[in-house]
Amino acid sequence: MPRSDLQQSGCFSGLLGVRGGWKLRSPLVRRVGGNRKDSGVVVGPAVPSYYSVDEKVPAYSELGVPERAEHKCSLVHGDCDFSYGPKSEAWRIGDHSTYTSQTASRLVLDANLLKTIEAKLDEINPDLRELSKKIHANPELGFQERYASKHLMKFMGNHGFCVTPCYLGLETAFRAEYTHGSGGRVLGVNSEMDALPNMGHACGHNLIAISGVGIAIAVKEALKAHNVSGKVVLLGTPAEEGGAGKVLLIERGGYSDMDACIMCHPTVGAPQTASDGTTNALQGIGVEYFGKAAHAGAAPWEGINALDAAVQAYSNISALRQQMKPDCRVHGIVEGNGWAPNVIPDYSKLTYLVRAPSIAEVNELVKRVKACFEAAAIATGCRVEMSFELPYYDLRQNKALSENFGDRISRYGMGLTHNSTTASTDFGNVSYEIPSLHPLYAIPTQPGGGNHTPAFTASAITQEAHDATMLVTKGLAHTGFRFLLDDAFAEEVEGEFRNGK
Repeated sequence: MPRSDLQQSGCFSGLLGVRGGWKLRSPLVRRVGGNRKDSGVVVGPAVPSYYSVDEKVPAYSELGVPERAEHKCSLVHGDCDFSYGPKSEAWRIGDHSTYTSQTASRLVLDANLLKTIEAKLDEINPDLRELSKKIHANPELGFQERYASKHLMKFMGNHGFCVTPCYLGLETAFRAEYTHGSGGRVLGVNSEMDALPNMGHACGHNLIAISGVGIAIAVKEALKAHNVSGKVVLLGTPAEEGGAGKVLLIERGGYSDMDACIMCHPTVGAPQTASDGTTNALQGIGVEYFGKAAHAGAAPWEGINALDAAVQAYSNISALRQQMKPDCRVHGIVEGNGWAPNVIPDYSKLTYLVRAPSIAEVNELVKRVKACFEAAAIATGCRVEMSFELPYYDLRQNKALSENFGDRISRYGMGLTHNSTTASTDFGNVSYEIPSLHPLYAIPTQPGGGNHTPAFTASAITQEAHDATMLVTKGLAHTGFRFLLDDAFAEEVEGEFRNGK
């Protein structure tokens, strides 16, 4: 039987509330089967879109929204292992190894331009460190990043950016922009800021947040100091951990004026390295089976067993795996509600993830997975409803941007590898829209302490992690500014993007 608390079918659903709360549903979330219809956008209780830095941020319950209406993003909490390369080469805490570059620096860029960017980042380094500590000490789940958002906005405003809070209707999203001169290109930068339940910043988004801030401020300083026409835009992007915040911003035009976009992500890797490898595409699927309850001992023939449907679906998927490619994955869980051994279950739910190296491969695999779920419904006589959440696309790293970035970080004794990861990110969707670069980079970690572990939370606040972040930030700021400055380089970047489509 339908239940209102089933509306939140997964963490790719955007901002999907539950009973009595917000129900901001993306048009890309679609239900198959049954007779339910999306209700579109339902606006919940009015909440302030911005809090001053001196104002106490109210608890969610103080806003008049029922506690159950808090946005929960649960599907991908285990999907962000961005580690690259052999585990034996990972940078461990206490390891002071350096990277030996195998190639000489190729890029010739005016030394004064480089010095402008480096000097600005060195100047604000202590402030960025404090900002990172604040965000790390106050972790917030996706779409609830009020503390992080307000402090990031204030920081950007204090550095001469025009700041728009509650950007495109997402309460914790923001846009901070600076324009110099007239004409020129637009560089986008992203700052993620959400944390994980019970673990805090176990994916290092405190570092991603300050890196985006640093890149944007350094590029602004270079535009001004060297009188280069262009615009730099920092987007505060909520809910990467399952809420597909960037996908919602794409749908609403948040990236439409950008010519390129850059950001970075900390993870496990060899000392003093970064990687321009790709990530997997991912599709979340919610499946509900509706049967008929009956007494399991007295009259089981009167029932329609929804648990049997879930078990059959699970077995169907297991059989499918033999015919799947080695680099594809399908995995999920079975849930119930009020089951008892003497009652034929009338309801069951499965939450599954389908992943593959590209979104095209994911889409093909989803067709076969969907057939497994439908077959179970036919076999048991149950009614089935499926919801397909906002997908995360594979990451298309722009080769021209990447090569420039690799050359720049070699200036600081860092190396660029090309190892891919099985993790997934909503920045992959951005990379299908505009030329993009999302390098991963190593910070010192404990053995077994990769992304989405409590150990990584501890690693993400170390001074060593901050120092590595600042070097990557300098490399990205150099690359981003060159894109605004150099017409030939910009054409190369855009050409790579066109050829990759």
